[in-house]
Amino acid sequence: MEFSHTVEERMIKEAAREFLEKECPSDLVREMENDAKGFPPALWAKIAELGWLGLIFPAEYGGADGSFMELTVLMEEMGRYLVPVPFLPTVLLGGLPILYGGTEAQKQRYLPKIAKGELVLTMALTETEPAYDASGINIWATREGGHFIIRGTKLFIPYAHVADYLVYAARTEKSGKNEDGITLFLIDGKMSSIGYTVLNTLACEKLCEVAFDNVEATEQDIIGEYNKGWEIVEKSLAQAAVAQCAFMLGGAERVLEMTISHAKKRVQFDRPIGSFQAIQHRCADMKVDLEAAIFATYEAAYRIGQGFSCTLEASVAKAWVNQAYNRICSSGHQIHGGGGVIKDYDMELYSRRAKAAEVFLGDTQFHREIIAEQLGL
Repeated sequence: MEFSHTVEERMIKEAAREFLEKECPSDLVREMENDAKGFPPALWAKIAELGWLGLIFPAEYGGADGSFMELTVLMEEMGRYLVPVPFLPTVLLGGLPILYGGTEAQKQRYLPKIAKGELVLTMALTETEPAYDASGINIWATREGGHFIIRGTKLFIPYAHVADYLVYAARTEKSGKNEDGITLFLIDGKMSSIGYTVLNTLACEKLCEVAFDNVEATEQDIIGEYNKGWEIVEKSLAQAAVAQCAFMLGGAERVLEMTISHAKKRVQFDRPIGSFQAIQHRCADMKVDLEAAIFATYEAAYRIGQGFSCTLEASVAKAWVNQAYNRICSSGHQIHGGGGVIKDYDMELYSRRAKAAEVFLGDTQFHREIIAEQLGL
């Protein structure tokens, strides 16, 4: 594995940092916590103009033919600034299933619009038991005549209230294996028979309860094969988890930088607190956590880019980064003291999002179980 960035990756990193430093200050992040949509349309439009939304899509569908490693670099920079836009739900949870399982007509219809920023998508997956595996899919899409009827509630769906389309996972056939009998549907999110409630969460990240009241879907709305949708979900979730890890990396890097800066400036007992061994060792532990997180994330991203299976590596990365990001934030709070929890200071923004990111796309316990299964246990 090559650890240095390519010229293209460095250009993406530098351009993204310069753009976001100007366009996404922490005040905007705070503002979006209380905004009805949860994201600024003007910033979303600018991100689309930069080509970020189509970065990993093929050129024939309006994309840039970029690599997954380039996307990882971009996500890291977005995490550094806590960019409040539905990028991951739209591109990875919405776009990838269409790319991997959609018909040619679906790809031609939806992917160019995603790349242009004209559509917001998300995946309606988790239910009352918010598990990211096939056992958590219990809502049925029952066939009635020439269409399907969907009834039930999905929970913790990111940006569902503003989504133009939902990639919806439902059971369509009884099977002895949880992975079988699941079908993916592409549902118009603006239907009157779909109700949305934005949930009150720690990070104010616009997770929704989505209620389906006799929603109709047709054969043309199916993504992939009937009863065989889980393989598409599983592949998309693994890649989304790695992208989420990259986003978390960016946040962890920023927390470490803020903490080191504070340790150098904060004076106690007539000397900077960074001169005390206890503070030095805590910062060193933060750096160790961060470097291990970088390695795990980029190893998984490399495997995805090379077309290899990444199930194990994605779970290793998510299991580690979940804990590393929260430990880094915890140490940051210890060193900042009381000032670190003041709402006007950025430290608390990152720590709230670290806690939310820990459970999104699977907590550490969930990914440990996948790792154990991959080890044959």
